Amino acid sequence: MREANPPESRQQAGVDRCGMLSASQCPYVSSALALASANTAPYGYDRPMRCILTAFLLTCALLIGSVSAQEGAPPEAPGGAAAGAPSDGSGVEAPAGSVQSLIQILENDQARAELIAKLKETAAADPAPEAAPAESEDLGPARIAAEYTRSIANHTAELVTTLGRVGADLGDALSDTSEIDTMRLGRTVLNLCLSVAVVFGAFVLLRLLSRAPLQMFARRAEGRRWVARVMYLVPTLLVEAATIVLAWLAGYVFSLFFGSRGEMSIYQTLFLNAFIAIEAVKLVCRLLLMPAYPALRLIPLGDTGAAYWYFWLSRVVSLVGYGLLFVVPVAAAEISPRFSGAVKVLVVLTAVVMTILIILQNKGRVRAFLHRRMEAGKTDALGRFFAFLGNHWHQIAILYLIAFFVVWSVNPEEALPFMLRATAESLAAIVVGVLVTGFVSRAISLGLRLPDDVKQRLPLLESRLNAFVPTVLKAVRLVVLVAVLLTIADAWNLLQVLEWIGSEEGQGFLGKILSVLIVLGIGGAIYLTVTSWVEYRLNPSAGRPPTAREITLLSLLRNAFTIVLCVIVFMLVLSEIGVNIGPLLASVGVLSLAFSFGAQKMVQDVVTGVFIQFENAMNTGDVVTAGGITGVVEALSIRSVSLRSLDGTLHLIPFSSVDAVSNFMKGYSFHVAEIGVAYRESIPEVKQAMLDAFEKLKETEHGASIIGDLEMHGITAFADSSVVVRARIKTPPGSQWGVGRAYNEIIKEVFDERNIEIPFPHVTLYMGEDKQGNAPPMRVINEDGDKARIAPEEARDRTATTGATDLAEPRRGPVTPVNQDGPDTDEGKE
Repeated sequence: MREANPPESRQQAGVDRCGMLSASQCPYVSSALALASANTAPYGYDRPMRCILTAFLLTCALLIGSVSAQEGAPPEAPGGAAAGAPSDGSGVEAPAGSVQSLIQILENDQARAELIAKLKETAAADPAPEAAPAESEDLGPARIAAEYTRSIANHTAELVTTLGRVGADLGDALSDTSEIDTMRLGRTVLNLCLSVAVVFGAFVLLRLLSRAPLQMFARRAEGRRWVARVMYLVPTLLVEAATIVLAWLAGYVFSLFFGSRGEMSIYQTLFLNAFIAIEAVKLVCRLLLMPAYPALRLIPLGDTGAAYWYFWLSRVVSLVGYGLLFVVPVAAAEISPRFSGAVKVLVVLTAVVMTILIILQNKGRVRAFLHRRMEAGKTDALGRFFAFLGNHWHQIAILYLIAFFVVWSVNPEEALPFMLRATAESLAAIVVGVLVTGFVSRAISLGLRLPDDVKQRLPLLESRLNAFVPTVLKAVRLVVLVAVLLTIADAWNLLQVLEWIGSEEGQGFLGKILSVLIVLGIGGAIYLTVTSWVEYRLNPSAGRPPTAREITLLSLLRNAFTIVLCVIVFMLVLSEIGVNIGPLLASVGVLSLAFSFGAQKMVQDVVTGVFIQFENAMNTGDVVTAGGITGVVEALSIRSVSLRSLDGTLHLIPFSSVDAVSNFMKGYSFHVAEIGVAYRESIPEVKQAMLDAFEKLKETEHGASIIGDLEMHGITAFADSSVVVRARIKTPPGSQWGVGRAYNEIIKEVFDERNIEIPFPHVTLYMGEDKQGNAPPMRVINEDGDKARIAPEEARDRTATTGATDLAEPRRGPVTPVNQDGPDTDEGKE
């Protein structure tokens, strides 16, 4: 500082220079202003956003040494002259001469008329007004990319130049001591040190005195809930704030009454203001972490973690606060603006490096914390998001800090507030998105639970809702994710989302989306209502049990209504998004006609199925024979029938292949009992046995399924080895098979009791005869595999002695299906 200025004016001038420097004070500011004016955004793109895009390219391009070699060349002003060139008298006299000439021209009528004519000619020939609308032309992607690339290159050069001159500015300021008043600087430093000692001494003393009440509050809050701890935090806040305010007052009084000439210097004021601001921020950190009083801590954090975070937070806050609020203004006033600018950059750079080190130290802890949800088995979208964030959070944080430092270095007045605002909006959007996504994920995992009475009447409604609602919630979660991304993009000016929403085009698009959602919602509600009503009518436990005809028609109604509803909803959605469905309907008609000619078999299926339903030929649950296959009807559609045969095979039969339908479930049924007996048996005895078996059948549980008496038809056929006697039992439809099986079992028991032979196919083995009429012996193989000739008499002797024979033992007595060896050969001969 020059001695020509008094100390007070120098101090005030130093305070005025703590803000943004003018072009006359620093040639680098002039260069920056020129570069900014050359790179203004005429195409609607924000300058801070270009600074952020520049940040990630500068991390590996800080060529400070190469730029420092160019410091001797002064930056050029926009007009092409050097910014630091001294102005001479001509620079001032030219405007005065121009004004005098203008006055003379205006006073002379002829000269004034010539001037007006000249201006009119110039205005008529000037194409500038016609070129103005070109700025509003729609720029293509290539032009936008070129603008961004040029902006990134300019900001890269500007930042590299600034960082390259930091070291040179520090060296020049410290080596050039001609303008520094060392004696006055010493007195200032001494008074300032005394004020600092008084403030911190009083603050330490007051902190020691405040320990007793703070420990009392901690003891009373120990073991209580968070509400009680919050109540004890209020007096804690008052005590801590009182220590800060009293220490500030002590320094203020000392600086005011014991300072130089009984006046407080501007530097002491700067320090006191920085002290109270920094301690206020640290007080908030202490209240959140409470490293010394764990009983008052609200955050679930251990003592070691609380002490660790408070230690680093307080250091970073003190560094940035005292550096920017106190050291930089003092350096600007007492040394030089260039030196203060270099100190400011070093302070912020040191804070950024400290924060990066803290991030790297806690990389593993934060990753383990964010992976807890996935490790607990919750693999939903929120768990995957937290796992991804845990793997890459440190990289994102470091890149953000680098971008923050670069943006602040290039354009702190514009870019720093923009970046802070964009960061706050992005964090708010992420927090809201995480909360909504977590709620939706929890709803998806829990599902819907209906009351028991509703589940009894509509047993499939809960499963249908649990299949439908989670899909809707997943779509909502996707919409929330898109909304968060669009909000972040709008906050960083990557996309003008809010402006687009406020425009006519945006409102029209959102209106269409809302209309589509309403149509889909109404369609889904109608589908659930109709299907629930059909399910209610088909539920036998709710009201009157449905008939087979109702089951068939309601099932067909549900399928047909679903198809019609989907077509209508699809057409309405197309209409809402702006598609003209008139030509589409006409095209569908033409295509349907062409399709009907090309798919005649399918048309035949549909037509035949319609007539089968009109004639009520079959219903769901009937046992029918269709297309040569017999089975139970499981499903009916408009073009096919699904039959489940006895062996469990499901047959899908198109109606075009059905020539006749045999339905076993219409009106009533008969079990036709055709019993074959031997020719030797008495037919009246056989009929009586069948009647007695029928009476026994009526006494069983199948008696309720018998309609009327046994219809005896008598002998219906003379078979090869039996006489067929037929009777018929009338039953309700579907009961004939069960009644028939039970009747056959009773017939078998009665015939066995009365020795009525049920014939079966016989095979006679003829061994031939010799000339004397004797049959040769049979050649058999015994159990040991040896061939032997055994005469009938020998076989009988072996049977009598050993109880076993290699030949089939002759049987005598009644023949039954269990005993089907046939009569003895000798007995047959007799």
